[in-house]
Amino acid sequence: MSDVKGFFYSLNHKIMNKISPFHLAIPVDNLTICREFYGKILNCEEGRSDLHWVDFNFFGHQLVIHERPKSNEISPKVYNPVDGQNVPIPHFGVVLEWEAWHQLKTSIKKENISFIIEPYIRFKGEAGEQATMFFLDPEGNALEFKAFKNIENLFSK
Repeated sequence: MSDVKGFFYSLNHKIMNKISPFHLAIPVDNLTICREFYGKILNCEEGRSDLHWVDFNFFGHQLVIHERPKSNEISPKVYNPVDGQNVPIPHFGVVLEWEAWHQLKTSIKKENISFIIEPYIRFKGEAGEQATMFFLDPEGNALEFKAFKNIENLFSK
């Protein structure tokens, strides 16, 4: 197991012991490509699967990618301004420990994945100061990963 993969494997299991995991199911068109993205790029451990869905340990949470029926319908992209950035809606992700966020940022850059919002420190000098980055999975689902130097500020106003 690579050092990065081992780090994220340990992190996923450590996180699971601290919180109640959420369950999130998202639609995908190409199960094979998304399975590789979540499994190999984000190093999420695969759980149960079937012909049309796959479970992942998504940083201690249960993420399920479900193959959606083919459709010609295209959903419009929606964005909200936050700290001078156009944040995609909807999006999902995880609040990581500071060091883990920086390791993920490095890993994503090595994979040549384009950021829709480059990694940066948001709300500098404010109670909610945080590191954040946004990128898309192969299906265009927006992911945000963030970290707080002081996790007590997660819900600070």
